[in-house]
Amino acid sequence: GPKITFQVPEEYISRELFDTVQVYIITKPELQNKLITVTAMDKKLIGCPVCIEHKKYVRNALLFNLGFVCDAKAKTCSLEPIVKKLAGYLTTLELESGFISNDDSKQKLIPLMTIILEDLNARGKCSLPIDESNTIHLKVIAQRRDQPIVQEYDVPVFTECKEDFIKIHWDLTTQQILPYIDGFRHIQKISAEADVELNLVRIAVQNLLYYGVVTLVPIFQYSNVYCPTPGVQDLVDDKSLQEECLAYVTKPGHKRANLRDVFQLYCGLSPGTTARDLCSRYSQQLQHADERKLIQFGLMKGLIRRLHKYPVKVNCEEKSQSPRLYTGSHSYDEICCKTGISYKELDERLENDSNIIVCWK
Repeated sequence: GPKITFQVPEEYISRELFDTVQVYIITKPELQNKLITVTAMDKKLIGCPVCIEHKKYVRNALLFNLGFVCDAKAKTCSLEPIVKKLAGYLTTLELESGFISNDDSKQKLIPLMTIILEDLNARGKCSLPIDESNTIHLKVIAQRRDQPIVQEYDVPVFTECKEDFIKIHWDLTTQQILPYIDGFRHIQKISAEADVELNLVRIAVQNLLYYGVVTLVPIFQYSNVYCPTPGVQDLVDDKSLQEECLAYVTKPGHKRANLRDVFQLYCGLSPGTTARDLCSRYSQQLQHADERKLIQFGLMKGLIRRLHKYPVKVNCEEKSQSPRLYTGSHSYDEICCKTGISYKELDERLENDSNIIVCWK
C-alpha cells in the first residue's frame, strides 16, 4: 500500500495523519495528474499524484507524489504551480533516466527536498541541481487579487511616475496607447485618439491594472458630485500620505499647496455639491492646488468617492429612448459612452421624460 519513502523534516507527518489522507496522496486513476489539497488534523497537504505505466515496474505502474505540507490556515495558492511543476519534472526525469525508481538516484531526493524546504521558506525561490545537464528552478509567484473588468468609460491613471515606466518591456498595443494615458482620457477616448480597436485597449489596460502599473478612476467633469469617505481621516494621521498628496495636487510652478486648504477642499465635497460649486466656493484654497488632480488623488487613495447618476424607468409600458439602459444599473458615464451623447444632452432628454427618475448612488 501507500507509504512515505522520504519526508523533510523526518517524522513530521504522523502515521495517524498519513492513514487519514493516504487515499488523496496515492489516488485512483480519476484523480491522477490533478492538484489535490487536503486539510486534516491542523495540516494542509498539497500534492499532484502521478502514475507512470510500464511493464518494468512492479504491478506495471510507478505511483508517486511529492507534496508540500503547510499549516491548515495558510494560503497555499502560490504553492500549487510549484507542486504541479515538480510533478512534471520528476515524471520527465523518471522517463529519461529512471530517477525515482533507481535506488541510487532516488537518494538524491532527500537533499533536493531539504533545499526546497529551506530556500522556498527563506527566499521564495530555489535551484535544484539534478545532474551536470539538469537544474530545476522554482519560484513562489505572489498571487494578485482579481481586478475589476475595464470598461470603456473607465479612466486609467498611472500609480507611479509615468516617466519611470519602461515602455519597451510591454507589447506593441500597450506601447501605442501609453502616450494617451494621462489620468483624464477614458478608455473609449484613448481608443479613438490612439487609433486602436476598443477591445484591444481594454485588454492592454487590464494587463497594466493587473501588474499595478495603473488604477482606474471615473471620468472627471465639473458637473460631477463627490463626497468624502472615512478614509479622508488618513490625510490627517499619515505624514507620508500628506507629502504625497501635496506633491501631487500642487500646480506646476506654484508655491506648494497648504495641507489645511487641501483637507478643507476634500471636506467641502458633499451630495448636492458639484466640482464646479467647489471651485466657486473655495477659489482662495485652490490658488495653488489643481482641482482635477485633487479629485484624481482623492479617488485613487480612497479619500473621496464619486456619486453616480442612474436613470430608472418607472413605467415599463411607456416608450422611452434607450429603455434598456434605464434600469438603474447603468450610470450616466456608461450610457453616454454607449450612445455617444453628452451629459448635457442626456440630462435634457431625461428631464423631459416624466416616466424616468434619476437615482444617485
